[in-house]
Amino acid sequence: MKKKVVFVFFLVVGTLLFLNLSKEGKTIKGAVASYVAPPSSLIYKEGRTLKTRIKVPEGFERILPEEQTFAHYIQNYPLKEAGAEVINYDGESYIFQQGHVGVLEVPVPSNGLQQCADALIRIRSEYLWSTNRKEEIGFKFTSGHYCSWVNYAQGYRPKINGNDVTFSKIAVPNKSKENFYKYLNLIYMYAGTYSLSQELQKIPNLSDVNIGDLLIYPGFPGHVIMVGDIIENQEGERRFAFFQGNTPAQSVHIIKNVSDTSMNPWYDLEGRTSLETPIYTFSSFEMVRFK
Repeated sequence: MKKKVVFVFFLVVGTLLFLNLSKEGKTIKGAVASYVAPPSSLIYKEGRTLKTRIKVPEGFERILPEEQTFAHYIQNYPLKEAGAEVINYDGESYIFQQGHVGVLEVPVPSNGLQQCADALIRIRSEYLWSTNRKEEIGFKFTSGHYCSWVNYAQGYRPKINGNDVTFSKIAVPNKSKENFYKYLNLIYMYAGTYSLSQELQKIPNLSDVNIGDLLIYPGFPGHVIMVGDIIENQEGERRFAFFQGNTPAQSVHIIKNVSDTSMNPWYDLEGRTSLETPIYTFSSFEMVRFK
């Protein structure tokens, strides 16, 4: 009997340590918390944009960016109807449906390439395309080599041999939207969280973070989420709402905050060096901005 008590004690202690100290344990803990978290009072189910889906809690005001900016584009990004599921690239429902409060109207290609960093690269690129800033569309591969839409549209293609990349004009020039998405598929294959972290502007102060900025943990694999909305109180304290793509490639969705259900889905980043989300724990992170 005594041995059983000791065994149970160490089993409980071991489980608690696993859930609170390991990245895998924190991910499981976040997923479990998502199931038991009460419905948020800060969700307006009739809202069909990020700005109208998420309510502002008492004492805060929403940051309202200028029109035509990337921040305005993101804050007003269209959403699917409330209750929409997260769907994998193969058309099947994602196994975990308890970690989101909204799904963005971002198509998921059936090729499976549009994963976490890729989905946000797509959104940024589509914004530049829609505002006639196509010459600004370009990203670095993990190798460090820059691949622009302009050169791709002119017919240049990379020849990749490990970290050695050269570009040659081997294709017929094509500036069509269909070819634009072929270009993005190439970027998805050779860019990711590490290359974004190396390429993009670092934002050291939370007060300077804007809608459309990225919270990123670079790695193989890493993860990245985008700031979809920001609120602020009179003391200058800020809260952030995030959305993400994921692996496997799936619907882009607004994530819950299961650590503070009274503020769900708003996150407080002040003083944080790590962040728990429903299905991923950032053991560390940095804030970066698309150029």
